[in-house]
Amino acid sequence: MSAPQGPAHRALREQLGVYALGGGDPAERAAVRAHLDGCAACRAELAELTPVAARLADVDPDRLDELAAPPPGLGEAVLARIAAESGARTAGRRPQRRGWALAAVAAVAAAAFGVGWLVRPVPPQPPLERVAVQVDDAGITATADVVPHTWGVEVKLSGAGFTAGEVYRVSVREQDGDEVPAGEFLGTGPAELDCNLNSSVLRADAAGFRVVDAGGAVVLSSDF
Repeated sequence: MSAPQGPAHRALREQLGVYALGGGDPAERAAVRAHLDGCAACRAELAELTPVAARLADVDPDRLDELAAPPPGLGEAVLARIAAESGARTAGRRPQRRGWALAAVAAVAAAAFGVGWLVRPVPPQPPLERVAVQVDDAGITATADVVPHTWGVEVKLSGAGFTAGEVYRVSVREQDGDEVPAGEFLGTGPAELDCNLNSSVLRADAAGFRVVDAGGAVVLSSDF
């Protein structure tokens, strides 16, 4: 049954973005989880937000203010071409031709910016480490890769057979046995799913991860 569409529902729905990013205090996260159990619309919205939130982990904050520059000499080459063509025209050309030339300069400049953006330096991707997965639910198939980051470890999980609409919780196990939350995802039934799960545990301290269903039962696990 869907949750009522009232102020309380709107307030919880507005928290979905924070929830997908792993934010909120324990009480707020518990309230959102309880709401998700009874609201299919919010579960669907969270399923759309979760991959986006995971990709934010790959963003380099130090590069957000960088502006791509056009290739060297492009501006001079364009102006020289325009000057050459203007010199070849007769003095009787109508004035609006200059407007067309200025428009051409603006268009080329915009294109140059786009080219500069496309050829901007792209930082190398961290290495993927394939890890073995132990499946405890016969209906589930899954593979996983681990990505080490300076801020923690990322688990890239792919699979199928997770109950559609059910919330699955993931945790990374430290060497001393402590479990650290790494995010949640919604099952998609027989459809293939790919999700990125992030934890603050550094790769050197991580011993494995596990996935539990809404009832707390382990459906798959991995030992690194």
